[in-house]
Amino acid sequence: MAQPEPIALILAPGGRDARIATAILAEVGVPSRIKDSLADLVENLDTAACAVITEEALLRSDRRAIADWSERQPPWSDFPFIVLNHRGASPDERLTGLLGNVTLLERPFHPAVLANAVRSALRARHRQWEVAAYLDERQKTHERQALLIRELHHRVKNTLATVQGLLGATARSTTDVETFYQSFSNRIVSLGKTHTLLTEDYWQTAPLHELLENELSPYNDADGQRIRLEGPVIELAADLAVPTGMAFHELTTNAAKHGALSQPGGRISIVWNVTAAEAGRRLHLTWTESGGPAVEAPKRKGFGSTLLQRVLAQQCNATVTIDYAPTGLRFHMEAPLPEERLVPTY
Repeated sequence: MAQPEPIALILAPGGRDARIATAILAEVGVPSRIKDSLADLVENLDTAACAVITEEALLRSDRRAIADWSERQPPWSDFPFIVLNHRGASPDERLTGLLGNVTLLERPFHPAVLANAVRSALRARHRQWEVAAYLDERQKTHERQALLIRELHHRVKNTLATVQGLLGATARSTTDVETFYQSFSNRIVSLGKTHTLLTEDYWQTAPLHELLENELSPYNDADGQRIRLEGPVIELAADLAVPTGMAFHELTTNAAKHGALSQPGGRISIVWNVTAAEAGRRLHLTWTESGGPAVEAPKRKGFGSTLLQRVLAQQCNATVTIDYAPTGLRFHMEAPLPEERLVPTY
């Protein structure tokens, strides 16, 4: 919450009180503004720290506007007023009751008395602004916690459903316990890496580059030439990061078993970019393999193909194409992105 300027407003339409008060405050470095009417003063109270008002200015004015302003104040606000009255005169209880936080100064006043009263009022208002900022931040924290709790519930349900799907799909695609255990464990480890990226980031996103690095870095050569990653730094929201991370795992596993990573000379290039359209930002990602064995289209549709085509389409609204070219598999994905951070390229 941005704090207003520590300005003192002065309403003293009769005599020299306004000019004298302004000069005194200027001597001690307190900015002030003279107002010609109570209505003009009320319009500026929200951006001021205190107000110096003569008693007669209040008595001669329509006080409904300042009464309405006082009623609208939040619980933390106790705006300080300094009322100047005549020496020996009894303060008008209607005014003190109307304004609430009132300091009375008798005229004629010593310059130091007015300066000290205004300084005290400024300190009091500053503390009130600090309380307001604390309450505002506390409310935002509460709202963020509530949002994160809802997101956690949603995430746990989705994760359990993903694990259940992994279990069933792995069981259907394997014929022995050892193969099942290895495949299922690898997929759970990949899912865990993705969730680690999500929970380490305050905004619950995962960097696209790191999702790819998690899967492919073990297969890169010493010169870093076997794996090519090129594109802007993109933060993927959880709903897109989880299935995309699993897709990268399936592509990497397939490349290691049957594709470019199964031979020393194989290479993988992943290039992505973001385009902007009326419907919003869209991610375009292309995975291209080369230098591996000749590629053939699979004779049956396994879990990997299902994940790459059906799951990405359903959960991410992605458009996926897979080209089983003899020179190497080519996977292309296009998916909508929320309006999030996009920062310079690698």
